[in-house]
Amino acid sequence: MQKITPCLWFDGKDGKVEEALNFYTSVFKNSKISDITYYGEVHPQMAGQILVARFVLDGQELMILNGGPGFKFTEAISLSVNCETQEEIDFYWDALLADGGQESQCGWLKDKFGLSWQVAPSEIEKMLRDKDPKKASNVMMAMMQMVKIDIKTLEEAYNK
Repeated sequence: MQKITPCLWFDGKDGKVEEALNFYTSVFKNSKISDITYYGEVHPQMAGQILVARFVLDGQELMILNGGPGFKFTEAISLSVNCETQEEIDFYWDALLADGGQESQCGWLKDKFGLSWQVAPSEIEKMLRDKDPKKASNVMMAMMQMVKIDIKTLEEAYNK
């Protein structure tokens, strides 16, 4: 078990927790649902529904809590997907937007459950930290014009 595990608060009515678990583990390779705990008779209106589930997305453990409608996702927290190729960016972008997701800008999106994701190339941080401020600025300006990240455009801006 990892020391720190992100916990996603869901309003799990209508099977949303199970749907989310199945969706996320189908999108990412090397993923699985590790453990599920169900509400018992102490909460009769929730009895038999998922209370907490632990799952792994490509090696990263996460948790879902079926906590009810008290809290909603915001962009204040997101999950970041580091991609090596444009094909990988395209795959995760399309998969996470499927069935009702929403695009934002600079590689950000919300999936159909409202969870925010950043889908970006691994090399972008190196470009943005470059000692040449013009290169870093060119990359930032190019990225600010994008919805889904395009690696070729970033590389062109970096090499100007």
